[in-house]
Amino acid sequence: MKIAIIGAGAAGVMAAITAKRLNKNLQIDIFDINKSIGKKILASGNGRCNISNTQISDKNYIGENPSFVNQALKEFDFKAFENFCKSIGLLLDIKENCKVYPLSNEAKSVVSLLENSLETLKINLILETKIINIEKQEEKFILNSEDKKFKFYDKVLISSGLMAAPQLNATEDGLALASSFAHSFNPTYPSLVGLHTEFKYKEKLQGVKKEATITLYIDKQKEVEITADLLFTSYGVSGFAILDISQYAVYALNLYQNVEISINFFPQLSKNELLGILETLFKSLEDSFAVTLLTGIVSKKLAKVLLEIANLPSDILAKELNSKHIRTLVNTLTNLRMKVIDTQGFKHAEASGGGIRTAEVDNKTYESKLCKNLYFAGEVLDIVGNRGGFNLHFAWASGYLAGKALSK
Repeated sequence: MKIAIIGAGAAGVMAAITAKRLNKNLQIDIFDINKSIGKKILASGNGRCNISNTQISDKNYIGENPSFVNQALKEFDFKAFENFCKSIGLLLDIKENCKVYPLSNEAKSVVSLLENSLETLKINLILETKIINIEKQEEKFILNSEDKKFKFYDKVLISSGLMAAPQLNATEDGLALASSFAHSFNPTYPSLVGLHTEFKYKEKLQGVKKEATITLYIDKQKEVEITADLLFTSYGVSGFAILDISQYAVYALNLYQNVEISINFFPQLSKNELLGILETLFKSLEDSFAVTLLTGIVSKKLAKVLLEIANLPSDILAKELNSKHIRTLVNTLTNLRMKVIDTQGFKHAEASGGGIRTAEVDNKTYESKLCKNLYFAGEVLDIVGNRGGFNLHFAWASGYLAGKALSK
């Protein structure tokens, strides 16, 4: 039996290794437009490769139907993934926060061991090759590149990802290939990405970083709240808190909804506690400049902006602040609101949302419900995970189920 896999990322490689281990008689060809496999694996975790997570459920995923992932997570849970890693010689470093990295702390080691497994299993890599269309003739698939035909495949897996990180040659070719077999897809969008905001002081705050609680409002309704690092940038906001919240924000932006965020710089304190701290501070050092005293609790850039928002002069003394002024400062520190208007785009996104509708794919085999012997796995499907190794784990798990089905 002859198998074609389009896309040599985590899902495609896992499917190939799984299928060949289960059926040594398979001929498997993996196609990829890059010079080598696993380009996105190499880029994940800033080169350290946040490869999985020990605590995973469908609550860690977003899509038209997040529960689609449950069968894959059941059959290929973290223990199964750990066993697979051992089988290729990869040892893992499991962190207290449940994130999982290779023990080497290098993504290169992951790709190197996967390459070794492909070579050992005699799986054929056809690299620097872009598949532009697929035909099906008398139950056989023919893959066409720009200058060559690859004929007579019994089964085809599309695992070519989506548009996140186009600088790594990421494309949406998989959607076009699926569409030729009557598949539909939900609009794609960048996920785990910085957000552009409508906020007049953003350039003045550029570079300011602080742990904060970010609350997302969609059409004035509270949607989700996340506490983590926040980074102000020239275009708006980034940092782990923003990457996490972007998954919900960008989806709403795509639906032309009103998207706002609220920033609480002191989530560990109540408003009254923060008010008491500032009142005591200003009273005990009343002859000092207010901006100087504020730098005791926030950065100098933020201290200056706080006074601007309160319409107070930059050289105002602490003793010149009245209770209304202080309450205004507290309100800004606990509820700084700004409108979200755009994202940093696919180039700066860690993942892509949207994709092939999961209603058209069998969640046990990852076979198309519309075309026999056509399969999908990984990011090309309308499933996107939270930050923390969840996207890579879905790639491994969906690739595993697809690989089992390909072997039969």
